Amino acid sequence: MSTSSAAILGCAGTVLSAEEAAFFRDVKPWGFILFKRNIETPDQVRKLTSALRETIGRPDAPILIDQEGGRVARLGPPHWGKYPPGRAYGELVANDPLVAREITRLGARLIAHDLTSLGINVDCVPVLDVPDPKGHEIIGDRAYGDTPQQVATLGRAAAEGLLAGGVLPIIKHIPGHGRAMADSHLELPVVKVKLAELDERDFAPFRVLSDMPMAMTAHVVYTAIDRRRPATTSKKAIKQIIRGSLGFDGLLMSDDLSMKALSGDFKQRAKDSLSAGCDVVLHCNGDMDEMKAVMAGVGKMSKEARRRAQAVMGRLVKVPEPLDVVEARGRFDAAFDGRYAG
Repeated sequence: MSTSSAAILGCAGTVLSAEEAAFFRDVKPWGFILFKRNIETPDQVRKLTSALRETIGRPDAPILIDQEGGRVARLGPPHWGKYPPGRAYGELVANDPLVAREITRLGARLIAHDLTSLGINVDCVPVLDVPDPKGHEIIGDRAYGDTPQQVATLGRAAAEGLLAGGVLPIIKHIPGHGRAMADSHLELPVVKVKLAELDERDFAPFRVLSDMPMAMTAHVVYTAIDRRRPATTSKKAIKQIIRGSLGFDGLLMSDDLSMKALSGDFKQRAKDSLSAGCDVVLHCNGDMDEMKAVMAGVGKMSKEARRRAQAVMGRLVKVPEPLDVVEARGRFDAAFDGRYAG
């Protein structure tokens, strides 16, 4: 890990090209991320995760995926089960208030089972954003509820289910994307709300889950913190809010550098994110030219980043919590009246 570069990278297809393998051997990213374009069959994914790790010589290297459920799911039928969006868990109203929490944890535990069988050991879950009714739909039903308490409660349940199954969770999008009036994939959102209000509502779930191993930043400007820079590239947002008042000391990664919310070339985006205080940067689309530009702005992981990365990998359980998959899936499907079965 001491020789790892401060980056997480994607690849273009379902198998590694010779150029990709040589590039990864050379730059040694800390980890990798998979998308739908990388997914065909269980055997194919297992071969791909193995090949990725082989390029950097680390059999436990982090391999990430966005498997939230609902519209953000890279795995699905016929090879893998369907899962609901976060909002569906929050709408599980029953006489027992613990039901929603139990089923959220169970869903995450089942997802962890799917992922570990493929060699994937990190899931970009839970979404801890508290949606604003006026906000952009990019968060929408991905949120577990409309209150900080509900989001924090179910977010922790999801994180616990993943951890129990041998998968690391990532809390996102710190310090909160819920008020954004724009999709940061396409443009830079600017949130003009007083700090006290942000602290009470938007930041609250992240404070509650500040003990989690990893977090992903929001490409959002909060004018109360930094009028010019989004959290990803803002020293003020990272030092004062994320590391300071929220108390997060886990591994901090940028959201995808290829999103249009960020400005400058890819080398500059990477440098700005790392100099602001991110431990690693994320580049997702597998475009070789872009990855080369990113890596021109990325050095080896800092001493603090290495310390955090080592602590992160120490959170991976060696023996997952026992799971009767058939029974658990049956109970899970029954909770949603079969809407996500099949």
